[in-house]
Amino acid sequence: MRHWLPQPLMSCSLWLVWLLLAESLAPGHLLLGGLLALGLPLFTARFWPEMPRIRKPLLLLPYLAVLLWDITLANLIVARLILGPVRELRPSFIRLPLDLDSDLAIVVLTHTVSLTPGTVSTHLSPDRQFLLIHALDVENEAELIARIKQRYEHPLKEIFAC
Repeated sequence: MRHWLPQPLMSCSLWLVWLLLAESLAPGHLLLGGLLALGLPLFTARFWPEMPRIRKPLLLLPYLAVLLWDITLANLIVARLILGPVRELRPSFIRLPLDLDSDLAIVVLTHTVSLTPGTVSTHLSPDRQFLLIHALDVENEAELIARIKQRYEHPLKEIFAC
């Protein structure tokens, strides 16, 4: 089964995304989306140095809910900072110590930080022990590090079992 379906979660995700983009459950879309969902992981399997292992896929749902909430809230905060009364911003570079072992988990964390308005991942240390983050307005560096670790890194550690 692994040979024909090397990444079942990716296949399900591709099929679902296809159907959402097509906005149709017509038999043709079901069939074409299914063929793409089965074929793409087969053709791209050799490009993956290691197969990503998601140990607890159901924990992705609350993680995504937290991420969407944080993105929405950060958009409002950044809009207020930019459009509100003129005040001095406190931009800063922060070194976030990493507790993640999985390359995929680190990539998801860096993308999560960059997706949230007001922060962007800028550099991963060669030993993968620190992530350099630029933040638009930092009042308390330790508080920001603790928040990123609690809201994003710890759940990713559970999801990917690192």
